[in-house]
Amino acid sequence: MTKLLASTTLLVAALGATSLAIAHNDDDNDELQAHSSRPFTLAVYGDAPYGCKAPTAAAASDECPPGSIFRPDDANLPNPGDPRQIEATPAFIGAVNRDPKVALVVHVGDIHSGSQFCTVAYDRTILNLWSQFEDPLVYTPGDNEWADCQKAKEGGGVVNAAGDYVDYAAGHPVANLALIRAMFFAEPGRTLGAHSKRVTSQAQAYDPAFPSDAEYVENVMWEQSQVLFVTINVPGGSNNDSDTWNAGAFGSAFAATGNTKSAPQLQDLAQRTGADLRWLDAAFARADAHHVKAVVIVDQADMWDLDGTLPADNHLAKYEPLIAKMAAKSQAFGKPVLLFNGDSHHYRSDNPLKQQQPCVTEAGAASTACSEDDWATHPNYDVSNFHRVVVHGSTFPLEYLRLAVDTRVNNAPSATSFGPFSWERVIP
Repeated sequence: MTKLLASTTLLVAALGATSLAIAHNDDDNDELQAHSSRPFTLAVYGDAPYGCKAPTAAAASDECPPGSIFRPDDANLPNPGDPRQIEATPAFIGAVNRDPKVALVVHVGDIHSGSQFCTVAYDRTILNLWSQFEDPLVYTPGDNEWADCQKAKEGGGVVNAAGDYVDYAAGHPVANLALIRAMFFAEPGRTLGAHSKRVTSQAQAYDPAFPSDAEYVENVMWEQSQVLFVTINVPGGSNNDSDTWNAGAFGSAFAATGNTKSAPQLQDLAQRTGADLRWLDAAFARADAHHVKAVVIVDQADMWDLDGTLPADNHLAKYEPLIAKMAAKSQAFGKPVLLFNGDSHHYRSDNPLKQQQPCVTEAGAASTACSEDDWATHPNYDVSNFHRVVVHGSTFPLEYLRLAVDTRVNNAPSATSFGPFSWERVIP
């Protein structure tokens, strides 16, 4: 463990020294935007760019070219996907930049698929691509770029022909999260994008009673057009650490015994969940103090996704403290609270904190009304001022959700609107 942390520290220091420069800051404008009632629009996307699927005989052209960072040169290792999404990303970013309505971009996590390796080279490629966004870019990490790096299908514990691990730090989640922080959150309190935006990071505004909360530089909040936005690090596919980490990636020192998870995993679950809960407390306290008109929460995990794993209540149980917090804080706040998440890949619009609510889900190219309610996997809540949108992702072509914010209106809940919010899916 000492050797792993030492190497991570050195890499973090090196990356911090070579991070991309921020081209422009406008702190005064950020302050004006917080209190203004002027409408604004943002683009929300996530689970991209993915390698869609391994190639098949019917789609051989999907195969990544040998020697690319998306495919290992070792023929004995699996192909991690096709390159179409990442090749389309510059044009996608250009389209968002040209959208005259969009003033800010939010990425809900997962910068590669669950079958791609976790490498410094790939992460740097995404960071370089994102430097092309002209507007501020807010990003919350997904499970694929850190929590699930320990899985063998993402390269956890896998070695190449030379005997080297294909993943950074053998896929250790804690080390890969440190890598993500060093690269994408090199300047706490600043977004990515050519025109960066000042935000409040938990690294800057943590509860001194919990000094480890200062590690969560990725948890941020900001106000814009009388709406408070807050991000929390909640990974999806690992189900908030319900699934035991692959000890084979880290050696016997990290091995789990029977059903007992390793110490690093237990520490991550307790420390990160606690930090997230306290950050939500801080966000709603600020929302009340500043009399904002609405709150937007952003995380990566779909905390109601059955994911085909049974019993569902056990697989989703570790999310319950976060769901309970959102329910209690939303009810006390009494104004619209909108949640965005990715993870389950298919567009969905619903209120999972109230029983028997209508929902709209994605069905091919169309959206149809449905009666499905995942609230049944959690205790019954009755929160009417809450709505959730799952952002489409993981498949080609890329798309973003254009979210309009106007606190002068109060839309009835629908498939595409809620309170001061309205949205539409956009394929450039």
